[in-house]
Amino acid sequence: MNPLHGWGPRTFGQWLAAAFAALLALIGLVLLSGGAWLTVIGGSPYYLIAGTGLIVAAVFFGFGRVLGAWVYAAVFAATLAWAVWEVGFDGWALVPRVVGPAVLFLIAMALVPALSRSRLARGAALGGVAALAVAVVIGGVGIWISGRAAPGALPAAQLVMGDPSPAPAGRDWPAYGGSYAARRYSPLAQIMPQNVRQLERVWLAHTRDLPSERARNNYGAETTPLKVGDTLYLCSAKNILIALDPATGAERWRYDPKVSDDWIPYTAACRGVTYFRVPAADPTQACAARVVEGTLDGRLIAVDARTGAPCADFGREGQVDIKQGMGDVEPGMVSITSPPVIVRGVIVTGHQVLDGQQNDAPSGVIQGFDAITGAQRWAWDLGRPGQTAPAAPDVTYTRGTPNSWTTATGDETLGLVYLPMGNSAVDYWSSDRSPQENAFSTSLVALDVETGNPAWRFQTVRKDVWDYDLGSQATLVDFPTAAGAIPALILPSKQGDLYVLDRRTGRPLTRVDERRVPQGGVEPAQRAATQPFSAYHTLARPRLSERDMWGMSPIDQMICRIQFRRAAYEGMYTPPTADRRWIQYPGYNGGSDWGGVAVDPRRGVIVANYNDMPNYNRLVPRATVDRKGWTPRSQARGGDLGGAEGAGDPQVGTPYGVDVNAGWRLPVTGLLCKRPPYGGVRAIDLRTGRTLWDRPLGEARRNGPFGIPSMLSVEIGTPNNGGAVVTAGGVVFVAAATDNLIRAIDLRTGRTLWRDVLPAGGQATPMTYEWGGRQYVVIMTGGHHFMETPVGDQVIAYALPARR
Repeated sequence: MNPLHGWGPRTFGQWLAAAFAALLALIGLVLLSGGAWLTVIGGSPYYLIAGTGLIVAAVFFGFGRVLGAWVYAAVFAATLAWAVWEVGFDGWALVPRVVGPAVLFLIAMALVPALSRSRLARGAALGGVAALAVAVVIGGVGIWISGRAAPGALPAAQLVMGDPSPAPAGRDWPAYGGSYAARRYSPLAQIMPQNVRQLERVWLAHTRDLPSERARNNYGAETTPLKVGDTLYLCSAKNILIALDPATGAERWRYDPKVSDDWIPYTAACRGVTYFRVPAADPTQACAARVVEGTLDGRLIAVDARTGAPCADFGREGQVDIKQGMGDVEPGMVSITSPPVIVRGVIVTGHQVLDGQQNDAPSGVIQGFDAITGAQRWAWDLGRPGQTAPAAPDVTYTRGTPNSWTTATGDETLGLVYLPMGNSAVDYWSSDRSPQENAFSTSLVALDVETGNPAWRFQTVRKDVWDYDLGSQATLVDFPTAAGAIPALILPSKQGDLYVLDRRTGRPLTRVDERRVPQGGVEPAQRAATQPFSAYHTLARPRLSERDMWGMSPIDQMICRIQFRRAAYEGMYTPPTADRRWIQYPGYNGGSDWGGVAVDPRRGVIVANYNDMPNYNRLVPRATVDRKGWTPRSQARGGDLGGAEGAGDPQVGTPYGVDVNAGWRLPVTGLLCKRPPYGGVRAIDLRTGRTLWDRPLGEARRNGPFGIPSMLSVEIGTPNNGGAVVTAGGVVFVAAATDNLIRAIDLRTGRTLWRDVLPAGGQATPMTYEWGGRQYVVIMTGGHHFMETPVGDQVIAYALPARR
């Protein structure tokens, strides 16, 4: 009996063919069963057909017949045709469709000589391998193209735009956003595209604030230093105030407010501090210039900018407790993570209230304090409309109201503070919200700094049940119109929309459309029939389809397709559901989040880095929540402070908890179900909202299946947190991505000009200043638990080589 066609003795090659047959049979069975399920629920029949083909090929391979190779070759050829039909030559989209099958194809072709003595068969196998090589080149080109910017010409005409801030950026970086206009722009031009490749590290400093064992999963400093005069000022993850020499990074002083780990909310983060010079004060007087910060345990701290000593004239021994009047506040429920804003001598601060824990969480009240004495001037409490006097000792600010956790923008000229508002204390349930909550949640609110009363509001989401808080700081610009420049602001949103508003009135200066949105869910009567959409510009992508599903292999992709088909999804604003998962796209990390946008006020260019990921969510009935033991994070949970936001939040006081799969990740492999990119950076014409260039942001080097870094230096576009800085030299500096890189990007083309590997995650916004004739660029490498980047305490400065 011929051993190639029967049961006779087998060669080594035939034993390899038998082992390969077993592998094909296993993969085929998985694809066949999963593909049958997917087909039944309306998905692609490819997996069912491919699984059948693999099983047939496995049978022939098992009997040692070369026909198995040709059957598999036919399946592979059909796979290539199907893949190109679905996604064209998009390299990243092709990866799960063809890489695994291509590896199997190579093995199948390598087995042909062991199964056939025919020269024709061996030649056909070599031809198949050559064809595959061509396909690999085409796919590689597709990935390379997808990682490059598509440049458009920058606006030719220069704009003339003043800065309403009392201290604009220049040699200094006096405010979190560069100035109170929050443009993240510097007029410095020493570093240019022509010389940026010469940048070198000139100093590295340590905050010496690293997590304890208990808080190891909750750190993410997010800090942007200030530079005023001859000193840098910054805060560490747990609010240690530090002053550094701008030339050497040497520490001049530090002040530790002793924040306990108990008060860490989701993240130990301090995004920045605020600098204030007392008007007409003797410069030699203590606290004539002071540094103010908010802390994770809800205090305002003021210290002398020269010495770091607490300001004795501010509050009690240099601090004020903002929690007064809030009633019971469990540790971790109230925290200040963003720098307060000081306008006309009034410190205005919001605070973070831990989302999703309980319906009667502490109030989101916004408060104003005297910048010199710390005395409370006013309090804006949604439950007491028209009453802004501080609460009497027997009055508690209305609990559960929307808060403003991110950075506000101050307008000294108009006396207004622009507050991006979040949602009510429970994000995913709305039936018992008050009319005031419904009016002000997820809105930009302009408060009169003298009285604490709202001057105007602009709402971006009606009855928000998607955690679409306004996380980005508004940016002040003079918006060019046919009638002349108008004092305006750019407001980014987590949904990706950019709005242009008259900052005096809140009136949109560009078109805002009302579009019908999906209805239904667990609260059908609460859902708004329409939502506002900006016609000026959006960072949002088209709605997802089954073709957008991804993974490491056809099996992962098939699982994601099944999940997609089983979930509720009708596009943006799909209502929350309890009987099955629903897809939220974009997810709660944006679009734009706390990094905001940068604006070049001369060229008239907006630079926006953004996220492009869905969440995969489900409301969990109260009985199930109780059975699972989900309790507010302020209560004992086995000593673990960690967990992603929304991943098992109890929403006590409502019928449902919530389970959020942030980014929609697969179990086991940890890969995301949506195809790349997951984040990008884009340049936008300020005048028209037209995209100038757009590119992925973030290499795949630190990402991979099973949490194993791939080390691939390819721009896949990763999730990112933190903002960009743009300079008059025409260079954009940004870190933010999960690849632990800081980049210099050409503002004209969007191409990376220079990069450096950071010792930890760069989830912070850089800043730039001039000292001693040199332009410096500084980044905090604090890392971030949510972004799964290494935690660090390094502050790093770059500059061009010193002139000799």
